[in-house]
Amino acid sequence: MIRDYSQFFSSSLQGAGSERPLSKIESLGWQPFFAQQISVEEMAQMPPVRVVEVHRSALHVIGDDIDQTIPYRPDVTIGDWLLLDSKLQASSRLLERKSLLKRRAPGTDRQLQLIAANIDTAFMVSSCNQDFNIARLERYVALAFEAEITPVIVLTKADLTSASEDYLAQAEAISDRVAVVTLDARGEEPKVKLGEWCKPGQTLACLGSSGVGKSTLINALAGIETIRTQGIREDDAKGRHTTTRRQLHVVPGGCLVLDTPGMRELQLTDAASGIEDLFADLHQLSSQCKFGDCQHVTEPGCAVLQALESGEIDERRLKRWRKLLAEEALNSATLAERRSKDKAFGKMVRQVIKQQDKRKWDKG
Repeated sequence: MIRDYSQFFSSSLQGAGSERPLSKIESLGWQPFFAQQISVEEMAQMPPVRVVEVHRSALHVIGDDIDQTIPYRPDVTIGDWLLLDSKLQASSRLLERKSLLKRRAPGTDRQLQLIAANIDTAFMVSSCNQDFNIARLERYVALAFEAEITPVIVLTKADLTSASEDYLAQAEAISDRVAVVTLDARGEEPKVKLGEWCKPGQTLACLGSSGVGKSTLINALAGIETIRTQGIREDDAKGRHTTTRRQLHVVPGGCLVLDTPGMRELQLTDAASGIEDLFADLHQLSSQCKFGDCQHVTEPGCAVLQALESGEIDERRLKRWRKLLAEEALNSATLAERRSKDKAFGKMVRQVIKQQDKRKWDKG
């Protein structure tokens, strides 16, 4: 990662094709959406900073002539904007997010995991080999749609196969709202083919499993070797974990790019509208079913099953849709239950503390 942020600022103040030089804070992704949340007076007293790294006990933040670590906060994730309180850093104000990527945390614990905030474009990176997985790409796209982030499917290692057109066709069939790009993640292709999304002040996220070329892609965009990379296993094309934590990397003269560790598990939650957008045709068909609570399995008068029988829709895609709907509903319900219990527990704790304080006051 580029540690000398002054180098980044000096090289990115004038974006290619921009009408005016970007300010330092704009180079970090500061937009009118965030500016309208605060007054000029507030900004002067509490300067905005962006979270570029999250550690176990600290947050690394940068801003206009600011590059420091502050205490960790569980409600803050990478990409967030804070108004930095120099005296009480842990109380720095969290600004409303433009977008938020989240999932149900891996494992059996019913927890919500924040992935990243304030992303403009998400590159869903997959390889043209055994790693290619339609169901996984659909999950990423649904996640982006839910967060109102522009999704772009990037198929790497297209130079290593003669079947790149087949991979391209499968990816393009996911949604007509998603651009698909095939490339060699090394060299100049990423800058050329992804340039329209990598404009100065924009924040991008690279999502995908280990070994698909996310770090190689970021190195190519930056034009320098900022991240260590590793090869994949020969037998199954599985990658090794190179990136161990989420980091925002600054691309000299351009955008900011979030590199993420490969996610083996992406459980969707609170993503009903994203799934609806991804499977818009199936959602439209479901509105024509005889019963409002139709599960599209055996029910009479099911418009979805009728379309399946007539060959209008693909059975495998229908199964993936059913699976995502069921998963999202279960995760959303269990996490809502967890939040309700946490809220009730917090209320109980506050009541106990209040009673203890009252007893102390009465005795005093």
